[in-house]
Amino acid sequence: MTDIPRRAVSRTAKLAALPLGFAGRTVLGVGKRVTGLASEVISAEIQQRTAEQLFSVLGQLKGGAMKFGQALSVFEAALPEEIAAPYRQALTKLQESAPPLPVASVHKVLSEQLGPDWQSYFLEFNDKPAAAASIGQVHQAIWNGPPVVPAGTRRRGTKTTARAAATGRPVAVKVQYPGAGDALLADLKQLSRLGTMFRAIQPGLDIKPLLAELRDRISEELDYELEAESQRAFAAAYAGDPEIFVPEVVAASPRVLVTDWVDGTPLSQIIASGTEEERNQAGRHLATLHFSAPGRAGLLHADPHPGNFRLLADGRLGVIDFGAVARLPGGHPEPVGRLVRLALAGEAEAVVDGLRGEGFIKPDEVIDAEAVLDFIMPVLEPLSVEEFRFTRAWLRVEAGRLTNPRSPAYQLSRQLNLPPSYLLIHRVTLGSIGILSQLEAKAPYRAIVERWLPGFAPPA
Repeated sequence: MTDIPRRAVSRTAKLAALPLGFAGRTVLGVGKRVTGLASEVISAEIQQRTAEQLFSVLGQLKGGAMKFGQALSVFEAALPEEIAAPYRQALTKLQESAPPLPVASVHKVLSEQLGPDWQSYFLEFNDKPAAAASIGQVHQAIWNGPPVVPAGTRRRGTKTTARAAATGRPVAVKVQYPGAGDALLADLKQLSRLGTMFRAIQPGLDIKPLLAELRDRISEELDYELEAESQRAFAAAYAGDPEIFVPEVVAASPRVLVTDWVDGTPLSQIIASGTEEERNQAGRHLATLHFSAPGRAGLLHADPHPGNFRLLADGRLGVIDFGAVARLPGGHPEPVGRLVRLALAGEAEAVVDGLRGEGFIKPDEVIDAEAVLDFIMPVLEPLSVEEFRFTRAWLRVEAGRLTNPRSPAYQLSRQLNLPPSYLLIHRVTLGSIGILSQLEAKAPYRAIVERWLPGFAPPA
């Protein structure tokens, strides 16, 4: 029995208490402040206590709960500054840190996955994790050449994979937490109970298929060999690229992944203290990754939070963690670019027809086309000009417009749906906007979209 299943009752209790402590004590209050339903001020003491509880509980739980916390760490940019400030530091910790796995447990996983002589594969191995994420933690090491495939490990259920790798190269060794699979599925089941919170934000959502799609995609992250395949595809697509850097995969087994080490400044540091040039550069590269990856790699990096990006010394954006990806072999769906172009052109009826055809509007739903355009246009402001600067203030205005029950935008949202096939695209877009707003990055976003998003450029 693994450590995590033994603590299943405790974990469930902690997660069950989170909505009571966090949502009950604070989120409802924050919602009132954001939506204008009340003017009372939440005390700084309660905010701080809730932030500490959030980090403590989600950090201990890891798995799906920690992923929820990582998402929150991006969207704090949408909250009013006086409310967001107490959460920012605690939530940012979730992007790169969590309570570490004991050294003995790390060695046990490495022995099971790489064989009892696993230490021979490294000239050096740092037992202290360099970073900890939702289902695994990362150790820095020095590679000692390709390993012999050990008996008992699996390649898609059979054996470990490795490629020829130079001795002495710095590598990142990602080790999956024992019991992470059970923990992840248990956490997702618990978090599905928060579906009513999402209905409050967008009542028209069909929650069940969305949760099923999210569960399937997140569950894929447990397979490090699948992640290795995705990372290899990204590395090949961006080999020699002047803007994006993807580290190569050195070796992979179901629960251990070895890749080249990436030195650089974490995006969280750029957000906190980067220069304007660094912020703008990071934002431009992040937008380029978002829109170019489906066409170049057939994949979309689907875990956008600052802990997964580094600004390298040469100015490139280093990208790590490819466990969560959206598979888009045909590139970005053409309707996305086409409908954005039609919206910017003011073609309200054509936009509604397109949204209905893609499942964003239900077939029998009667809807005001001009109201739909009014709903969409403010969000498309960054693409209506040659250069745009995302800001926390801009995002707060948009969040307030879309979540205030008194606003026309909120009322219209009750008639809209999010098709499961667009779930990860939607998630990545929102997450990227959150990061760009944290960076307050100015860039030629329209030109990036024109180059990479199918359907956006007018037909010849």
